[in-house]
Amino acid sequence: MPKTTPNTGTRRTMTAAARAAAKRAERGHRAPAPETSVAVAGRTVLIEAPKNGWEDPPEPSLGSFEEDAPAKDEVEIHPRGRRLLTLVLGVLLLAALVATAVLGWHYRDGSRTASARTQALTAAQKAAPVVLSYDYRHLDKDFASARTYLTGGFHAEYGKTTKAVVGPTAKKYRAVVKATIAAPATGTPAASVVSASPDKVVVLLFINQVTESTQVSGARVDLNRVRMTMTRTDGGWKVSGVDAL
Repeated sequence: MPKTTPNTGTRRTMTAAARAAAKRAERGHRAPAPETSVAVAGRTVLIEAPKNGWEDPPEPSLGSFEEDAPAKDEVEIHPRGRRLLTLVLGVLLLAALVATAVLGWHYRDGSRTASARTQALTAAQKAAPVVLSYDYRHLDKDFASARTYLTGGFHAEYGKTTKAVVGPTAKKYRAVVKATIAAPATGTPAASVVSASPDKVVVLLFINQVTESTQVSGARVDLNRVRMTMTRTDGGWKVSGVDAL
């Protein structure tokens, strides 16, 4: 049987077909790489992905943000802001101290005034009968006792008045004057505080004065209102003024 020699064109066709089949077989063992399309100047261009696929960029970690951002306790304050904050805090502290001092002073002043009212009223009720009474038979003793309840300018004024006027008149007419604080049916002395401060209190008293002398027949009773000013001294509350109303 005679040999048939294939022509050259046929061999090329077979060789190309074999090469294409080999490439298809190779691609069958690998997953086709995804393609990415990019729009360029109104047309879409397909870009073949790399052999090992696209690599995703690393995800940022929480630590990187914490390192970059300053901690809450480490936030720096501008020097000017720090000075302003110090000034504001100083002003607030000063205001608080002043308010505390004022409140404390008012409380202390109110407490002292309340105490002064009670003490001065008691002292006035004790002093009034002594200061407004006398007996011609022992004037020096009576006037000396009265002066122990007096203070300031009134002490000197009382001494001059009793020596120049009251004493001679009492001796001449044999006068005896006895003063007591009026007491209503309740038995409470008729005395009250008109005004008060920690060191000065004005007291109003209703005084009954019984006078006996050669100028009157029997005993004469005078109902008087007396305003007595009391002043705090080192020796207690003293009378610094007496006004008959």
